[in-house]
Amino acid sequence: MWESESDSAPYGGVGDYKNSENDIGLRTDGVKNDGFERKEHSWYVATDIPSDLLVRVGDYTFHLHKYPLLSRCGRINRMVYDSPDRIDLDNIPGGADAFELAAKFCYGVAVDLTSSNISGLRCAAEYLEMTEDLEEGNLIFKTEAFLSYVVLSSWRDSIVVLKSCESLSPWAENLQIVRRCSESIAWKACANPRSSTLRRTSKTSSPSSTASDPHPPPSDWWFEDVSVLRIDHFVRVVTAIKVKGMRAELIGACIMHYSAKWLPGLTRESPHESSASTSGLHLIVSGGSREETPPNMHIREQRMIIESLISMIPPQKDSVSCGFLLRLLRLANMSKAAPALVTELEKRVGMQFEQASLSDLLIPSYSKCETLYDVDLVQRLLEHFLVQEQTEQPLSVAASPGRDSGVATPRSSNAKMRVARLVDSYLTEVSKDRNLSLTKFQVLAEALPESARTCDDGLYRAVDSYLKAHPTLSEHERKRLCRVMDCQKLSIDACMHAAQNERLPLRIVVQVLFSEQVKISNAIANASSSFKDAPSAAAEFGHHNHHYQPMMVPTKKTLLEGTPQSFQEGWAAAKKDISTLKFELESVKAKYLELQSEMDGMQRQFEKMARPKHSSSSSASAWSSGWKRLGKLAKMGTVYEGREADGTMVEQTRKGPRRWRNSVS
Repeated sequence: MWESESDSAPYGGVGDYKNSENDIGLRTDGVKNDGFERKEHSWYVATDIPSDLLVRVGDYTFHLHKYPLLSRCGRINRMVYDSPDRIDLDNIPGGADAFELAAKFCYGVAVDLTSSNISGLRCAAEYLEMTEDLEEGNLIFKTEAFLSYVVLSSWRDSIVVLKSCESLSPWAENLQIVRRCSESIAWKACANPRSSTLRRTSKTSSPSSTASDPHPPPSDWWFEDVSVLRIDHFVRVVTAIKVKGMRAELIGACIMHYSAKWLPGLTRESPHESSASTSGLHLIVSGGSREETPPNMHIREQRMIIESLISMIPPQKDSVSCGFLLRLLRLANMSKAAPALVTELEKRVGMQFEQASLSDLLIPSYSKCETLYDVDLVQRLLEHFLVQEQTEQPLSVAASPGRDSGVATPRSSNAKMRVARLVDSYLTEVSKDRNLSLTKFQVLAEALPESARTCDDGLYRAVDSYLKAHPTLSEHERKRLCRVMDCQKLSIDACMHAAQNERLPLRIVVQVLFSEQVKISNAIANASSSFKDAPSAAAEFGHHNHHYQPMMVPTKKTLLEGTPQSFQEGWAAAKKDISTLKFELESVKAKYLELQSEMDGMQRQFEKMARPKHSSSSSASAWSSGWKRLGKLAKMGTVYEGREADGTMVEQTRKGPRRWRNSVS
């Protein structure tokens, strides 16, 4: 995407390296050298002198001469001492390609140093010990100079070299190639891209950023280039960028861009993916088309990427979106990532849980849990959110000394309300699962404080959905389920639905009807009181304005006619149900009074039968005393009914034996 102006020309005029015998160290030493020839998997030197050394590198064999190699390669010098005719270099970094270039250098053949072969050739030179002790201007010196003066000054070459280091571990790490390229990329990403040493290379990119260009390049111009790197090298680059002080939002956006490219499970496009500049650099590095997606990776590699990304996320809130965190959490659970990192990711989600959406929150259960969705995970996320809110509230109070510590900030209240709506929607969705226990449903519904919900319609929908999916609940379990909602917080429409809902317990239906009647009565009373205050205000206003027309106070009928149709229908249904309950209560009272009168008649008959018999048997006296007790109970019931009808309390006095006052003579 960006490169130095010297990229278009060879290094220092690389022709010096290719054509000058003094610089490249061309040595004939009596060996006629017309170049190298390849026949299938074998390389030969085009010379009249037969080869005296066979070097095997993987599947390739090189038929060479000892003297050119021994004069510049310390390792081959020692190996030939042990095995004069044949040596194996299977462990050489860069493989046969790097050794081919090193051998050509030893023979004095022109070697074209590029960003694609420099890292392998530098590691191979270190492996072969081509140092200055053997000959001045040896291959280590040449490759190191090219890295320092050409590669590290170019954005494009630094990316390409760092990408080529993926197959050179641990040599590239030990030789500090990875570190130097990472720091070079970080410096250029944080620097002003409009400087004269950086310019765009892709024709498909936005116009070049020169000193005369008034439009600066986008801040995410480097996302696409660094996203071609392997995860460990990407971590090194991002870590170096963090050290140089780049904004957390840009680092988070870069991580999201990289995740969308390398993790197939993150199907949603990154917010910066559409705005990221198009670059042709990754075509050079990967050799594929732009639409080419990474191949299916092994689960271990995917787990490594996920764990690395989790550890790289900036600690600042809102540096990445909550949806990205939840999708990353889904993949972390699916790939069995490290528990400590998963817990840290759950805390990050809790920090911005109010930004979550229902689709991202429906995470399947990848454990042995019987439920379809991971309800325990959502419960933990909600707990982290509440802990975060409690932690931030003292800080906000400290920032505002005049605020009461017991009063929640508006931002905290709004966040809790959004989370309450999200939890209600989640409960409505997961309640359809027949394996969801009542305890889990109740614990999740009651996790938020009562102040988080101003209306319990969403919670009522979740309760009704749970009752539909679990028709075998007992009466006690249904009552326990309905305790999670407050009937006084239901809207008129929800009350109308609940009054006709056969799945609800009868006690809940009565509570709903009563709360609906109270709300309607209060609404009418408030409206009436406001209209009653109107004449006094009009009279006071009339003293100052003689053209004032007094407002007509509407009657109760007029108020009801002005209310919505659903309001009137709910009020009519509530009045009908309450009238039915009153009628049944009056019927029970009438039956009770009828039984009481019959009992009094039977008592009088038994008393008449018992009068002529002064010496009645013990059984008759027992019957009489028993009926007297029943009579007393009946009278007490009558007194209770009289108290209920008259609204007064009558104290019942007991007659004691008469006492005679003794006179004093």
